[in-house]
Formats: sequence, C-alpha cells, structure tokens
Amino acid sequence: MTQHADDDVARHGGAAGLRLATGSTADAFAASLPVDRNQAILEAAKQVGAILKREGHPFALAGSVAVYAHGGAQNLQHDVDFAILPEDAPNVAETLREAGLEVRTPPEDWLLKADCMGQQVDLIFELAHQPVTRELLARAEELSVDSVFMPVLSPTDLLHSLLSAFSEHHCDFGAVLPIARALREKVDWDVVRRGCGDAPMPDAFFYFLERLEVIEPRSEEERS
Repeated sequence: MTQHADDDVARHGGAAGLRLATGSTADAFAASLPVDRNQAILEAAKQVGAILKREGHPFALAGSVAVYAHGGAQNLQHDVDFAILPEDAPNVAETLREAGLEVRTPPEDWLLKADCMGQQVDLIFELAHQPVTRELLARAEELSVDSVFMPVLSPTDLLHSLLSAFSEHHCDFGAVLPIARALREKVDWDVVRRGCGDAPMPDAFFYFLERLEVIEPRSEEERS
C-alpha cells in the first residue's frame, strides 16, 4: 500500500485534523479511560468510526459492538469489527495511518488489522465468505454507538454473517445463541435461511433455535 504524497493529502483534506493524541496527551487520555474492557472497546469503535465517517469511507460496524448497538447485551468480545469495501482497503489503511494508528496486513487475505487505544480493530472486506458490497453497506442502519452515530450492519446481515461462518472447525453455537435471542424480532430469518442454503452447520443451528423456541419452526412443506 503506497503512501499519499503531502500535496495529495492536502488536496483531499487528508486526515491531518483526525490524528489521535500522541505523547503525554495520549497517555493522559488513556489513563482517564475506564478500566472496564467493554468501555475501552467502545471507545476504540467510536474513534475509528469517527475517522472513517469524516474521510467518507463506506463502512459498517460489525461484530459484538454492532450487536450492542442494536440493543444486545454489552458483553463485547476481544476486538472491534468494521466491514469495508475490498477496493477501499488501501485508502482506509492510509487514512488510519495518517490518523496515528498502526495498521498491518495479517496472513489472512480478507481483512486488515489496526490498533486503537490498546484495542484491536479488524477491518474486514469479506463477510460470510463473500466480498463486502455496496449493497450490504447500503442496508446498514445509522445507530448511536455510545453517543456516536455510525452505520451498523443490519440485524439480518449480522446474523447471516455469523451463521455462515460456522464450519466443522468453528461452530460455537453458545456464543451466537444470546445474539439470536436478543435480535430475533429484528431479523428476517427467511432471508438468513436462504442465504445459508443447505450448509449443515447453520442448518443445525436453525434446528437448535426452533427447539428452544427462539424462532418459529418451518412447516413440513418448507422443509421439503
């Protein structure tokens, strides 16, 4: 990924006004953060979301912070997830670097990783084994994330991405069950079922949800 020249940064407005605090200012701000890990993750999500918004990058918040934004429990996982367009990944990386964040390219070829205020931020350009598209981002909902408004993946797309990730090597129903319970009234389950097709692990999870009365069971006609 190439760096913009100084004149190019100036021409596009750059990210000069978006740099995170450094040195003693950053230390003082970090010291003022709550010890609570959930709040630290939210602060990182707000910082990165604000930078992406100001620079006009299409994106949507994903993962556990998106679940929280939709009304789920504030039981956040170990990082922050954002969905971005594959073709915009180099520009997003430059924007975050110009704002003072460390950005790196991991061995996985479907995301970038950044560090913000001591928290890991994943910038994902492939969800549910499919590239992130403008259509997916257009379905995102503008929601408040701890008082900062930003686009958040729709509940239907969010659940589809989680279920489609199930495989023989990664199938943690226990982690996704509370999310399905919390968002069940907001999810179009027919769309999620169609998106997952006949993949065995998502199908097993749907059966699990039916037996627990989280979702309505399909009729025999629908099953055939």
